[in-house]
Amino acid sequence: QVQLVESGGGLVQAGGSLRLSCAASERSISNYAMGWFRQAPGKEREFVAAVGRSGGSTYYADAVKGRFTISRDNAKNTVHLQMNSLKPEDTAVYYCAASYGVVSKGGYAYDSWGQGTQVTVSS
Repeated sequence: QVQLVESGGGLVQAGGSLRLSCAASERSISNYAMGWFRQAPGKEREFVAAVGRSGGSTYYADAVKGRFTISRDNAKNTVHLQMNSLKPEDTAVYYCAASYGVVSKGGYAYDSWGQGTQVTVSS
């Protein structure tokens, strides 16, 4: 498994931006598809975005398409989620995850998970 640590969360006003980072250790992420998921209080965890191993293919949930951008830097073993035009409904704990296989929107496909970082968007 790969060890993942998220950072970059915080409190932001609606319309603002945040950039989440996910730093990996123990293993190179170059063989892993990477994803971001989120879980709001009282709700199920949901898919946010994913990127293939080379970074050439990206996938987004409809709710964030056009506002969020996922990227990866295999040389630095990091993954980022740029979040723009944030809305109060984006408030959640955001988790980074790694899948030793094909990229997927399903959490079941991911082998390793970070501890999460809180994002709070005020109205």
